[in-house]
Amino acid sequence: MEKPLHETIQYPDISFPYIMYTHTVHDSIPEGRGFNDLHWHEDLQITLVTKGTLVIQVNGMDHELHTGQAILINKSILHVTTHLTHNGQYVSFNFPEKLLAFYSDSAMERNYVLPYTNSSFVSLIIKGEVKWEIQVLEMLWDMKRKFEMTKQWGWEYEVSIQTVQLWLIIISNFSLSTEEASANVKRQQERLQFMLSFIHRHYADPITLQEIADAAHLSVSECTRSFKRTIHMTPYAYLIKYRIKKSCELLSSTDYTITEIAHRVGFNHVNHFIQSFKKQHQRTPNDFRRGRVK
Repeated sequence: MEKPLHETIQYPDISFPYIMYTHTVHDSIPEGRGFNDLHWHEDLQITLVTKGTLVIQVNGMDHELHTGQAILINKSILHVTTHLTHNGQYVSFNFPEKLLAFYSDSAMERNYVLPYTNSSFVSLIIKGEVKWEIQVLEMLWDMKRKFEMTKQWGWEYEVSIQTVQLWLIIISNFSLSTEEASANVKRQQERLQFMLSFIHRHYADPITLQEIADAAHLSVSECTRSFKRTIHMTPYAYLIKYRIKKSCELLSSTDYTITEIAHRVGFNHVNHFIQSFKKQHQRTPNDFRRGRVK
């Protein structure tokens, strides 16, 4: 089943919308959008590197994080972990902004939540280089332990209180940029999401650059600039990369021939598929399939 770019997080308990994912290069527990899976969601996210080094791309900017460092990502921001050391691991805490507000239209929501979550703020790196960062990281490690332990009475309250404390520490120690035009940044983000979603829905079809641009009501030239600015590649290059990604899933899970797979993921000519696959994976589709079967 095709995953949309927009992730709707499935909380284990809808009465307590909070989840911690544990990610490696191999899997995510519980199952979710993990390594090398571009997406966005309407929830806030704090990612803590628990082992190794990762590179996470947030709104087109790469950030390298090492063990014990973290990043806060605002809601509705495109992000993807593009590199993780072989035995690396990271955890992601996801929760809605309403958790920080106590109740709708509260003073906390008006003064301390929405001014940040509805702004041009994208992300914040927490390296542990100053006192408040060290405090936040210690709280994240403690929250990780709470999620991993047998849940004790009142644990939801403890996690919620810690999260609100953590948020207050963070917003007390950085100021919102007044240089960026918030509405313009949001609009650019939304347009890119429209175009990426169009590619994800229609990658198997013979789509054109004009059709990708039309998905966001942009000119072809502005469409290309938008991709290069945030994804660091052309729309066509992204389309090919995504088709190859989908072909890997078919190579691993089906007995379709290479020609059938090429056509199923949108390549008109099998030779073009094989050449594109080799360029991305440094081996042929057949070699990839044999490697997975072992």
